[in-house]
Amino acid sequence: MAGTVPQQPTEAASQGAQSAQSKFPIPDAAALVLLGSRDENLRAAEELLDADVHVRGNEVTLTGTPAEVAFAERVFAELATLAGRGQQVGPDTVRRTVSMLSAGGSESPAEVLSMDILSRRGRTIRPKTLNQKRYVDAIDKHTVVFGIGPAGTGKTYLAMAKAVQALQAKQVNRIILTRPAVEAGERLGYLPGTLYEKIDPYLRPLYDALHDMVDPESIPRLMQAGTIEIAPLAYMRGRTLNDAFIILDEAQNTTPEQMKMFLTRLGFGSKVVVTGDITQVDLPSGQRSGLRIVREILEGVDDLHFATLTSHDVVRHKLVGDIVDAYEKWQATQDAAGSGNGGRAVGGRR
Repeated sequence: MAGTVPQQPTEAASQGAQSAQSKFPIPDAAALVLLGSRDENLRAAEELLDADVHVRGNEVTLTGTPAEVAFAERVFAELATLAGRGQQVGPDTVRRTVSMLSAGGSESPAEVLSMDILSRRGRTIRPKTLNQKRYVDAIDKHTVVFGIGPAGTGKTYLAMAKAVQALQAKQVNRIILTRPAVEAGERLGYLPGTLYEKIDPYLRPLYDALHDMVDPESIPRLMQAGTIEIAPLAYMRGRTLNDAFIILDEAQNTTPEQMKMFLTRLGFGSKVVVTGDITQVDLPSGQRSGLRIVREILEGVDDLHFATLTSHDVVRHKLVGDIVDAYEKWQATQDAAGSGNGGRAVGGRR
C-alpha cells in the first residue's frame, strides 16, 4: 500500500490562483484500512482537513487552495505508509497524523506511529505523538531523563516499556520502580493494615503497568529474585544502584531533599527516568516540590534531558486532553487575578 498515495498531485486542475485539485486511487485491498470501517477515517479527515475530501468508488479527490491540497496529500500519504506496514489505522491515527504535520516538524508521522518499543501477546507499545517519540529517543540517548507533563501523556507507561525492553536486551540486570507515598487527602496512619498494605495503593499503578508488559505469572518470581523491585522512595536512601533501570514516578510529590537523595543513588551502568506532573502536587501547603525546582538546578548538566509533554500528547480519552486544557486556562485566570489557591495548583491523584 505504501506509495499508492502520491506526494504530488497526479492530476491537478488549476481553477484560478487560489484553487487546486488532486485525484488518486485507493487499491481495493487497502480501501477498508485507509478509509476505515464505515468510512470513519474518512469522516475524521473531512473534519480535520481544510481541503474538501470526496470519495467516489476507490478514487479520492482533494479540492482547495494549493496549500490545503498539498497538506491533505501529505496526510493521506502518511496514512497509506502506515497501512502498508500493516499498522492499524483509525480516527485517532488520522488526528495524530494531522497534528504532527501541522506542527511542522521534520519527523514523519508514519515513522513515529510505527516505532515499536515492546510487544507482548499481539499487543505492541509504541509512541503515539511526536513528543512521546522524542521522550523515548531521549531515554535511549541520555542517562537521566525527566518526563514532565499532565496525566495521560504516557510518561510512566513509556518509561516502563523502555525499562522492560532494556531488561530483555540484558542492558540492565534489574528494574527498580519507586514513587513517594504522599497522602492525597488521607493519612497513612488511618489506613488499615500493615505498613506494606498501607503503602500498596500508592504503588498499585506501577504494578498495573508492569502487568501489561510482563507475564503476570512471572512477576512474583522476578520480584523475589530482585530482578524487579517496586518500593516507596524512602527505601532508596543509602543505596547505590548499579546496572539498573530506575523509574521515579509521581516525582512532583518529592521534596527538594528527596529529589537530591534519589538522583544521587545513580550507580554505574544504570539509567534513570523521573516522571511527574507539576500541576498535581499533593505535598502539604508551603512545602516545595523537588520536581518544580530541579530544572533550574540541573539545566545544562551533560547527559541529562528534560522532556516536556502537553495536553496534545494525552493518549487517554480525547476528553482528558480537553479537561487538562480547561484546568490550565482556569488556573492561569486565577493566577492573573491574584486569587490562586495558596500557591498550590488544582489537581488531585491520577
